[in-house]
Amino acid sequence: MATLEIKDLHVSVETEAGDKEILRGVDLTLNSGETHAIMGPNGSGKSTLAYSIAGHPKYTITSGTVTLDGEDVLAMGVDERAQAGLFLAMQYPVEVPGVTVSNFLRTAKTAIDGEAPKLRTWIKEVKEAMGQLRMDPVFAERNVNEGFSGGEKKRHEILQMELLKPKMAILDETDSGLDVDALKVVSEGVNRVKENSEVGVMLITHYTRILRYIEPDHVHVFINGRVAESGGPELADRLENEGYDRYQGAQV
Repeated sequence: MATLEIKDLHVSVETEAGDKEILRGVDLTLNSGETHAIMGPNGSGKSTLAYSIAGHPKYTITSGTVTLDGEDVLAMGVDERAQAGLFLAMQYPVEVPGVTVSNFLRTAKTAIDGEAPKLRTWIKEVKEAMGQLRMDPVFAERNVNEGFSGGEKKRHEILQMELLKPKMAILDETDSGLDVDALKVVSEGVNRVKENSEVGVMLITHYTRILRYIEPDHVHVFINGRVAESGGPELADRLENEGYDRYQGAQV
């Protein structure tokens, strides 16, 4: 069992007008095997939460704590967070020219495990995972995210998740830009990882469509940098019908 605990997290970002507070006291606890859907309108702080946990230098933690199994995540470097079991699937994955997908994946696996995977076993695992994600084998020799379509980038993110086997996976708007077929394939990949491990999933999304394929245990509504409401899957159903208008009077 693993636990990611976020307590009273406040995060700011530097703007031309000065520091702007984005997160204003977030409290969340994710346990192994749980899926938490983070929903809310644009600008509510969902992605800021993801990148702050991952250690993006753009965001400044002004107060609060983030711990993984009692260890201080905020005191770790970005690589140490990954080695501890945190994984971030980015909304806009970056290109890495000159580094092939196969080299990237094996290097990442080696860094996280502390030793290189056995080549024959590793090649088999990669081929099987790519096949399940309906990725052409030649994809492995392409440079990371260079010239990838939106769907290819998202499949590559889930491929990483399947192979790296994190304790906690943060999926930042994995559904954005995907057509129905790609959404189903990506969702099936997430569900496979969940079935084969005890990974905890933080699923950040605007819309409920991905929740038709990945069923959440908990749903949290983000408004103005705070959790305005939490509930079960029924809360997502209500948001589908009502939208976020009922939260417009939330404290700023």
